[in-house]
Amino acid sequence: MESNLIEANGADARPRERRTSKKEQIISLFTSGMDNVEDLAMITGSRPGYVAAVLQEAGLISGYFDLYTTTSHPMNVYSRFFAGRLGFKDEETARQSVGLIDHFYRQFDLAGDRAGQHHALVMAMTMFNRARWTRKATEAEIFRRWLVERLQEAEFQPETGEDLSDETSAIPGGIEPSGPEPRASPSGRQRG
Repeated sequence: MESNLIEANGADARPRERRTSKKEQIISLFTSGMDNVEDLAMITGSRPGYVAAVLQEAGLISGYFDLYTTTSHPMNVYSRFFAGRLGFKDEETARQSVGLIDHFYRQFDLAGDRAGQHHALVMAMTMFNRARWTRKATEAEIFRRWLVERLQEAEFQPETGEDLSDETSAIPGGIEPSGPEPRASPSGRQRG
């Protein structure tokens, strides 16, 4: 009977089992109770972002965001201003995207909406990173320049109303490090 499964050329005519895709593995493991994204990534040999994207696309999780999350999944109330409207396929598209980001950044500034401004900055940083990591250096530079300009125009105002310029002048950028002061150990050496 076994000989009936061998074709004339000697090949095995039995149907081959199809390999399970990573996507199928992720969904299967998740639906069987393994719901930790990092564990799923390790078991399937995938990046956590890929695992989360698969689960989100399948409707099994929501609220995951990273560099590659599509803008069709809104992150917050500000996402709608940018959804499907940003790109970096060429320099002109990158310039138009920066123009849109800048428009909303300034609108949010006029309204005193710091969360909106933050979201605009995040959108610019996201587009910068997406462009540079896909080897679109010229397009990435357009986003980088806009970000640097915004950072250079940022004003730091101490909450206490004190002028802290003398205290932070020794640190590049005038930003004081956070954390406890270094203290001497019993041996007399400084420790942090």
